[in-house]
Amino acid sequence: MKEHRRSGSRGAWLLAVWLLGASAAPGHDDHDHDPRPPRAEDARVHAPSLLPDRVILTWSDDPATTMSVTWRTSTEIEQGLAEIAPAAPDSKFPERAARIRADRQRLDADLGPAQYHSATFRDLSPSTRYAYRVGDGVNWSEWNQFSTASADPQPFSFVYFGDAQNNIRSMWSRVVREAYRDAPKAAFMIHAGDLINRAESDAEWGEWFMASSHLHRMTPCVPTPGNHEYVALRKIAGIPVSSRLSHHWRALFTLPENGPAGLEETCYWFDFQGVRIVSLNSNVEFFRQAEWLNDVLSRNPQKWTILTFHHPVYSSVAGRDNPLLRATWQPVFDQHRVDLVLQGHDHTYSRSGMMTADNVPTGEGRRDENGTVYVVSVSGPKMYDVQRRPFMHRAAEDTQLYQIIAIDGDELTYEARTAAGELYDRFLIRKRAGEPNRLIDALPDVPERLRPRAEELETK
Repeated sequence: MKEHRRSGSRGAWLLAVWLLGASAAPGHDDHDHDPRPPRAEDARVHAPSLLPDRVILTWSDDPATTMSVTWRTSTEIEQGLAEIAPAAPDSKFPERAARIRADRQRLDADLGPAQYHSATFRDLSPSTRYAYRVGDGVNWSEWNQFSTASADPQPFSFVYFGDAQNNIRSMWSRVVREAYRDAPKAAFMIHAGDLINRAESDAEWGEWFMASSHLHRMTPCVPTPGNHEYVALRKIAGIPVSSRLSHHWRALFTLPENGPAGLEETCYWFDFQGVRIVSLNSNVEFFRQAEWLNDVLSRNPQKWTILTFHHPVYSSVAGRDNPLLRATWQPVFDQHRVDLVLQGHDHTYSRSGMMTADNVPTGEGRRDENGTVYVVSVSGPKMYDVQRRPFMHRAAEDTQLYQIIAIDGDELTYEARTAAGELYDRFLIRKRAGEPNRLIDALPDVPERLRPRAEELETK
């Protein structure tokens, strides 16, 4: 009898479960229930809070003795504080931390207001590891660490990215994180413009910080503005004739103010371990920047000179030539023997030989014995067609890339890698006393990634 009652109870229980499942099965109440999950709204995803976010290291002064940090909070936070101490193996280093007060700036973005805070640590020791945190005295970030530069020339490497711009959190994140896997000790990361697509989109800036995650809390950022960091104020036939820099730029980044008046934090320079790094603003005022650059490079004691800006001197895409920029700036580059120029904008990959202004105006000629190496690269998913020209030693389409550049004494080593971490381009530049640089191509044994052309398809 016990067995009979047990099996009967089990049968009733199974029937009840089946009936409950059937009543909840799809199709029974579709008119009352939407099975799709709710969408995360930008205003909630990117809302500031009491805790610091968008924390990023930059330089506004000498990398050997200073470091700047910028972060965001909600407007409830009225004071920003930053603490720093020499990094130590023990957990008692916070007891030795110095505290400084930050500047603050309110930004009324399209998703709502936020408070941005900026502090610069000064009187640091060269070649020293430090731990720091930011907050308000109650709500703090985690402790992060960075190293100051050496006061003297020393070997180092850095990473360079072309445009991120689109689908940033989804598609660019893997590139910046793969770069960090390949070069975890990189001294800094250069971003050659168009970090985002819409200059005043708080959500896109939020995605940029999400994609890079904690990396810029440890590795300083060196950004230069692209055309998508500018807002068009007036257009004629769809072409912007006047524009202004995004309100986000100077709130997000604390950069040198040693450029021409009015172009502070977009046109600037700093020295790092034997290299002079210069950011130019290729959106505006070419002639004034050429005069400024001539002065900056006339007083350059460093062995190496590397420039970054957005619009290419030699475009890799048809119909996107920049003849005024080339005519104004390249003679200055040639005069001062600039070694390497890092650019974006054209959403392809193109790397030249050693080019000078003696090349024909459109860059169709090829001179490999003297001049500057010019690179155009892209790190995001938006892609254009390459216009293949003789000066290109290497080109690519439909390829997300990052570049690792290392400098050791008289030798610069350059590697371009795909988003999958594969070596795509490689060359060396060697300094020679009293002679032009020597360029050594060291291309990997992989074919160029180029789309089939119409004439190629016709033969198939």
